[in-house]
This record gives sequence, structure tokens and C-alpha cells, in this order.
Amino acid sequence: MAEFTMELNDEQKEVRAWLHGFAADVIRPAAAEWDEREETPWPVLQEAAKVGIYSLDFYAQQYFDPTGLGIPMAMEELFWGDAGIALSIVGTGLAAVGVLANGTEEQIGTWIPQMYGDATDVKVAAFCSSEPDAGSDVASMRTRAVYDEAKDEWVINGTKTWATNGGIANVHVVVASVDPELGSKGHASFIVPPNTPGCSQGQKFKKHGIRASHTAEVILDNVRVPGSCLLGGKEKLDERLARAREKARTGGERVKNAAMATFEASRPAVGAMAVGTARAAYEVALDYAKTREQFGRPIIDNQGVAFQLADMATSVDAARLLVWRASWMAINGKPFTAAEGSMSKLFASETAKKVTAQAIQILGGNGYTREYPVERMHRDAAIYTIFEGTSEIQRLVISRTISGMPIR
Repeated sequence: MAEFTMELNDEQKEVRAWLHGFAADVIRPAAAEWDEREETPWPVLQEAAKVGIYSLDFYAQQYFDPTGLGIPMAMEELFWGDAGIALSIVGTGLAAVGVLANGTEEQIGTWIPQMYGDATDVKVAAFCSSEPDAGSDVASMRTRAVYDEAKDEWVINGTKTWATNGGIANVHVVVASVDPELGSKGHASFIVPPNTPGCSQGQKFKKHGIRASHTAEVILDNVRVPGSCLLGGKEKLDERLARAREKARTGGERVKNAAMATFEASRPAVGAMAVGTARAAYEVALDYAKTREQFGRPIIDNQGVAFQLADMATSVDAARLLVWRASWMAINGKPFTAAEGSMSKLFASETAKKVTAQAIQILGGNGYTREYPVERMHRDAAIYTIFEGTSEIQRLVISRTISGMPIR
């Protein structure tokens, strides 16, 4: 087990510098254009693939970093560049995590490479869990997967929403109910291969922020996938469902489902994204305050501005510490006994919203215009308190964990 440390090693520092350079030289100059276009920035994805950032190898190296700091470090630097473009670059990762967390070795080796493609033919993947009537309330999921034993196929029907890369993905990872009576414990995850009949894009959303990232509904109309596309395999699913039914009968401990395992693994990473956006806004505000003069002196000479910046810097550092702790715990198999993963996402998400708002205030009228990036950063920051578990859901998870009570 790697010891927890606040100091990056030399290799990690080199990777961070490399990512920061890409974010500064490639992502930031393109940010305003793709925000306005509200389209997937395929040219930037291709550049990221050419240098090895958008690839299975890079993601795996960071994911399996024994210190746990590879993923949060990478997320922070990319989202420092721009949240919308960065989400287009890393959005495939959520689907990849779903396969890594729940799939067999054969499934991992077969499907994750197809999620990324290569530098000459870039692909993306989508993780599809939320539904129009089942976002935070995952137990209300209506998408059904029914096993056709005669053909060894699963038949999936339903509608998914808020899916990053939904409909344009080469590979979709879909969470569906296989036993509605078990609620969220009766869910399983499935691979929907490329060009599968019945899988199509529904409404594409026009969003407040992260507009360079494609978000859409995914329609599943009698989608048939081979039995081998059930993540983890049917034997493992049958065993899990049997345990869940027994626990439900006896009132025993909870059984985690595949979607929840994916979200638990990804929450500190989302926190790191929020840290990157918050840090970017803080740095813009700091530079502006040191150079903008009013009444014959830089505005940072005023305590009202300087103290805001002090609070912003403190909050960003505190958020990073919580994210790093949770990431280290996750990679080293330490249980989140106090919901540390949810803590990291909650605090970092709220920090991003607050810090980007403070940055606009420090820039004044300039901050409210699109001539300065803090306006876009503030719009982007709003998503962190919503996706992959709202702030309210994080507080529910934390309060249940620390109290041991079924708080509603």
C-alpha cells in the first residue's frame, strides 16, 4: 500500500507539466469557440489522441497509479484549461470505469479499446444511467433488460437521459433493471456495441455550461445484445441477485449495484474537475486584481478584494486535499467509512460554484462579459453540484454514513 503523501513524485510532476502545457496551448485557445458552437471539439480530441492524452494507455496509467493521485492530477489540469472541452476528452472515461469496475478481463480487453479508437479514427463512449424519471432516484429506473435464454441475448428497452456522448458514442454502457422488485439492487450494466439496431440518439440538450460536451438522450427500442455483453457475466449477476433477494427477505446488509460502484469510483475524479475550474477562476481573478487599478492603486490593495482572494485560495487547496485523500483511499482499498468520496465531491463542487462567482465579482462588469473567461467558468461550475450525484445526494450519503440512520 502506498503511503499518503502531499508531494508528487518526479514522474507525476512531469506528467502534470505536460498536461498543463496541453491545456494552456491547445484547450484554452479553443475554449470560447467550442462553447459558442456547442459541439464536440473533434479537432481537439484528435490532437489529444495524437499526443497520447486521449487513449486507453494514458487513462490506465493514471487509473492504476498506486498513489491514487494520477486521475485527480490529470483532471485538475485538463479542467483548468476548459471544462467543456476537458469533459469531451475525459467523458469516455466514465464508461471505461464502468467496464473496469464491473467487467471481466475479456470484456475489458474487448470493449475499452473500441471506446477510444486511435489518433486517425477517434471514437467516444457513453455511460447511460440517468432517466427522465430516475436521476437521483435510481431505484425508479424503468429501463428493462430481459434475458432471452433461447438466443442467449438480452433485450433492452427504455430511455436514458443526460448521457455524455449519448447517441454519438461508438460504445454505450447502459444500466438497466433486470429485477424491478429489488429496486436499485436489481440493476445490471450492459455493453451496447457499435451500430446496434434500436439504439439511437434522442434529444440533444442545449446547456447552460460545459457546452463543448455533447449531452443527449439515448433511446433503446428492443435493443438486443449478446449474453457476453452483460458486464461481469450472468453467473456473477445471478449470484448477486440471489444474495440481494436473501438480504431483502432477512433484512440484511445492502448489496451494491454496478452503477453505484461506478459512481463511487468516479466521485473524487469529479471533485478534481471542480478543483481545476475553481483554480482557473481564482488565478484569473488574482492576476486581474494585481493589474487592475482604481483610485491610483491595484484593487488587490483593498482588503475587500484581498480577503476574497485569500478565501478563494484556501477553499481551492482544501478541496484538493479532500479529493486527494479520497483518491488515495480508493486505490488502496480503504473503505469510505465517513463517505469520504462524497465529501470530496460535495466540497469541491460547492467550492467551484462559489469561487467562480467571486471571480466574476472581483472582475466586476468585465467578469460578466464573454471577453473574460470567468463568465464561462461560472456557467461550467454549476454542473458539478448536479451530475454524478447532486450536492443534496452527497449530503444524504454522508449523513447516512456518519449516523448509521436511514435518513430520507
